[in-house]
Amino acid sequence: MANGKISSVTALMTVAAVVVALSAPGAALGQSAASSDPTDAGKAVFKRANCFGCHKWHGNGGGGYGGDALSLRKTDLTREQITETIACGRPGTGMPFFTRGAYDTIKCYGMNRQDVGSQMPPEASTFLRANDIDVVASYVIAHIKGRGEPNYAECVSFFGDTSRVCDIYKTQAEPTANSAAGAGKAQ
Repeated sequence: MANGKISSVTALMTVAAVVVALSAPGAALGQSAASSDPTDAGKAVFKRANCFGCHKWHGNGGGGYGGDALSLRKTDLTREQITETIACGRPGTGMPFFTRGAYDTIKCYGMNRQDVGSQMPPEASTFLRANDIDVVASYVIAHIKGRGEPNYAECVSFFGDTSRVCDIYKTQAEPTANSAAGAGKAQ
């Protein structure tokens, strides 16, 4: 009987440990990155960290709570520069830093808090781990940087096919298709 109780307690503790491990921040993100396209994990972090609040879902930027965000579609930044910008923000702008300890325990752009002074970027509402920053940079490189104008397929990829947000891109695509069909008939 004692062995039965010990086995039950051990099994219960094991299940509890697994539940705690899976509910830890980043655990589900790590799983999704390993089991599917790593940029899917980047898109999830892009949404969770509210990057689209300023850069918009399509990355074209524009007005947001932090000011006029730069276009990620037109950026010349390298992957490493994108990673540093996410981690450290952009001094003198509304682009927040997403790394805990940026400018304090971690130098950014070779500067600490005293060096950056009044140009200190704002602190993000949520901090990201290095892995999270890495997958967001991968997502930006693979799905946003260098793209032309946003389109219906990209919108559906971001929001899903049930979102009405994408309807504007669907109707914009239709006249082009109809114009091409009409031009073919005229010849």
